[in-house]
Amino acid sequence: MRRVAVVGAGAAGALTAVQLLRQADRLGRAVGVWLVDPAERTGPGVAYGTCDPRHLLNVPAGRMSAFPDDPGHFLRWLTGRHLQAAAGDFVPRQVYGQYLADVVERTAAACVHARLHRVRDEVVAVRGQGSGAALRLAGGGEVRVDAAVLALGSLAAAQDWAGAELRGSGRFVADPWAPGALDSLAAGQGDVLLVGTGLTMVDVAASLARPDRVVHAVSRHGLLPQQHLTAPAAPVPAPPELDGSLGLEALRRGVRRHLSATWRVLGDWRPALDGLRPVTAALWQQLSVADRVRFLQEDLRLWEVHRHRMAPASAATLHRLLASGRLRIRAGQVAGAVPDEDAVDVALGDGTRLRVGAVVNCTGAPTGSPGTAAPLVRCVLEGGYGRPGPAGLGLDTSGDGRLMPAVGGPALRLWAVGAARRGNLLETTAVPEIRAQAAEVASTVLETLADRRVPAPSDRYGQPLSTSPEAAELYDRALERILAGRLGAEELLRQAVGVDPDFAVGHAALALLGHERGGVGQTPAALASARRAAAVRADERERSLVAAVDACLTGTEERGKAALLGHIAAHPRDALAVSAAVPTVSFNGVTAAEEAWTLVEGLSATYGDDWWYLGQLAFVRQEQERWEEAEALACRALTAQPNAGHAVHARAHVYYETGEHRAGLAWLDEWLRRHGEGAAQRPHVAWHAALHELSLDDRPALLRRYREELVACRVGGGRLLVDSASLLWRARMTGSWRGELPVAELLHAAPPDWLKAPATGFAALHGALALAAGGDLDALATLRAHALAHHQAVFSLLIAPLCEALSAVVREEWRQAVRRLRPLLPLLARTGASKAQQEVVEETLLHALIAGGEYDRAERLLADRLERRASPLDWRRLEAVRGRGARWRGPALAGASSGRVRSA
Repeated sequence: MRRVAVVGAGAAGALTAVQLLRQADRLGRAVGVWLVDPAERTGPGVAYGTCDPRHLLNVPAGRMSAFPDDPGHFLRWLTGRHLQAAAGDFVPRQVYGQYLADVVERTAAACVHARLHRVRDEVVAVRGQGSGAALRLAGGGEVRVDAAVLALGSLAAAQDWAGAELRGSGRFVADPWAPGALDSLAAGQGDVLLVGTGLTMVDVAASLARPDRVVHAVSRHGLLPQQHLTAPAAPVPAPPELDGSLGLEALRRGVRRHLSATWRVLGDWRPALDGLRPVTAALWQQLSVADRVRFLQEDLRLWEVHRHRMAPASAATLHRLLASGRLRIRAGQVAGAVPDEDAVDVALGDGTRLRVGAVVNCTGAPTGSPGTAAPLVRCVLEGGYGRPGPAGLGLDTSGDGRLMPAVGGPALRLWAVGAARRGNLLETTAVPEIRAQAAEVASTVLETLADRRVPAPSDRYGQPLSTSPEAAELYDRALERILAGRLGAEELLRQAVGVDPDFAVGHAALALLGHERGGVGQTPAALASARRAAAVRADERERSLVAAVDACLTGTEERGKAALLGHIAAHPRDALAVSAAVPTVSFNGVTAAEEAWTLVEGLSATYGDDWWYLGQLAFVRQEQERWEEAEALACRALTAQPNAGHAVHARAHVYYETGEHRAGLAWLDEWLRRHGEGAAQRPHVAWHAALHELSLDDRPALLRRYREELVACRVGGGRLLVDSASLLWRARMTGSWRGELPVAELLHAAPPDWLKAPATGFAALHGALALAAGGDLDALATLRAHALAHHQAVFSLLIAPLCEALSAVVREEWRQAVRRLRPLLPLLARTGASKAQQEVVEETLLHALIAGGEYDRAERLLADRLERRASPLDWRRLEAVRGRGARWRGPALAGASSGRVRSA
């Protein structure tokens, strides 16, 4: 049996122990989990150990599930105990402590292979023991384990400000959360001084307030926590230009602009601050160490009072106490405190004197680890098993939470979750962050402890695979092809599930690829096999992945997105899931624009310099119009892996969007010559090259490109519509293709459901364009009806009116076409289409404006386009539109002026 210790039985320790038990049991591994903490209760810890029902969570109940892949778990638990609460309610903290204790108890009882051992003692030292560690207990003896996770919570509040005389008296409460610490004060006489004005003070003031008592609260700044809105708005994503590497001053300005912009639109700053949460760790890591130290000194308290807010009910209590005079807040410091038999005489730095019955330490945890009184932390630092975190905050950890030893120090199997990781993550004390860390650390620990004599199969990112080594090897080769955008992944996956029919992840990957590439008949069978296999043999990650794929392929847009993003939050190194969530050349994704950017940027610490991730990040940077960064990232990825599809795609967009048409065309042609064979995205790269030829107004090259690279016999699946048919329509709209469009062969060979009943907005967009190119009004009407009945919002908002607009173009009803097309432009990003792909709708609008004689509006649109990007084609069209003669025939009308568009 493998032995793992979790040091600390508060929220972080409880959640880590639960994840270790669950994951080990699902893997069928004999694992013993020793949960070591002197507390009598398991789960509540300091944060949730209060017995006062007035002390409320400062996070809504709907975000407090113990499990990142089951967001409704806490709410269901409340309902099961007849404790009614909505997702936005702030329930008593003691109730959450009961929930954590119950989760631990139920998990331990349900496990077959894993066992929980509760040790009520304090770990005071650690030393190496073979490949594991020996933990020395305060009560004597040791616990010897193969690995240990430190879930120590926040360090004890500093007391040096109080002075030895006050600390030695009976009128000083060093820790208000120690059991019974406030009992005597609640019934005692005299006023009370609370030192500190944060969330601890809010709760203690509520407990100690009485009609005959004044509660004084003092801190250096005198700032109070802000409160949550009664009806909170959805977070507003952080703007893409926020970048800690530009320095603290630039980051401050960017955050202020973000807050101000949100205030102007929504009337409140809170949604903007909440939108920073997914990128806080990344921004913190981008700052230099000197800037991190400055932030801690100059900005930390202001950040905390806005970031960590009070429940509305707690705020109401606080305001009533302030209004009645029973609570008085001031800025200042304790200069001296002299206790006597009856009270404590307190002198503040500004000369104010107070006489109070007791002084309560509400200062919160210190920012740092060196010099701490905690014996275990001192042992870790002095023994070189760990080192102080960046800026002296907490302990330094790697991306997976493993302690980084001092230079030359011994590397023990020690991990950390929660507050100890503040130096690397800054925000790491709230349950939403801790539960994700617990799941990831548990997975990493169990993987590390797997029997290396027969290595457990895993993918290239260390994700365990519940299958045979042969099937795992086939899957990993397929995964590399998916990530690189190469052909052959589906065949390798079929071989993998042929070797092991109970390989759940292999079936799920097949279902994803079939759905994406139009293999509608294959997708349900692969998905059914994935569900069946997950029930037979799969670990927690694999079950979660199958459930997420199922939700994406069969559920509503919202359900699919929530399931996939929840899975990624718990398992960020599941590259297949990340690929499926982000619109790229591999998948159309469930996210768009800022949402996709936030997801990719938040994975920086997880993937580092991995070539696939650099390509993903490059694509994000080009969408943010940060062209130089995108170019640099793409080049780094291509240096490591010349076939890196995302990097090729990102660089192609950089060339196009910056108007570097000749250089871009030359680079793409060279890449196609050297690496195009076997590239799944070859038609799309050829399409990008054709866009350059179109912009250069090189009609012969454009026609040659189509006939050599994009005819039906060279392209397959949805690419027939995404690349080939869309290019034909764009060529007609720009007047670059005269005569009949060869679209019939594309429509015949394309996946039928992309034209009649597409499953995604991306497929529907390109299906509609292809049907318009074929002049098929009946099929456009059928597609419109499908869109109106579809459960995804993008279909009714965009696809249905687009079908109407394209029908108007086919009928040459130009005014109606213009009226229908203009409102659709801002919505196109919701399909997951790139800016270059969205541009075909703008080309259609421009065609309709010119054909309808609206030359002024056409001129303005062309001028705007040329402001964005140089284009010989647009310059020529602009000159022609400016002529506006009665007999003028613009190049965009060539081929359409002699007959209806549908004749093509």
